Amino acid sequence: MPSRIKICVSGNVQGVGYRYYTYRTARRLSLSGSVKNKSDGSVEIIAEGDKSKLLSLLEELRIGPPGSNVQNLDIKWEDPTNEFIDFKILR
Repeated sequence: MPSRIKICVSGNVQGVGYRYYTYRTARRLSLSGSVKNKSDGSVEIIAEGDKSKLLSLLEELRIGPPGSNVQNLDIKWEDPTNEFIDFKILR
């Protein structure tokens, strides 16, 4: 069943390849959505797809790429909007 999740990741997650890590992981899991850096130093992720794949994404995001230090994931489950065709990195 399709689901949507909005995640705000805090810690040392900018300048360490976290967006690209998220992009590669989401694409591998066949999820759609976006990832972007926020001005407060966090990273925001919106992803849509099968709930089990979104749960797998969460597990990977807690780990992060080498050099990152994930301190917190603020997670909000939402109704899917189907606004995304694929997964993108936003600037």
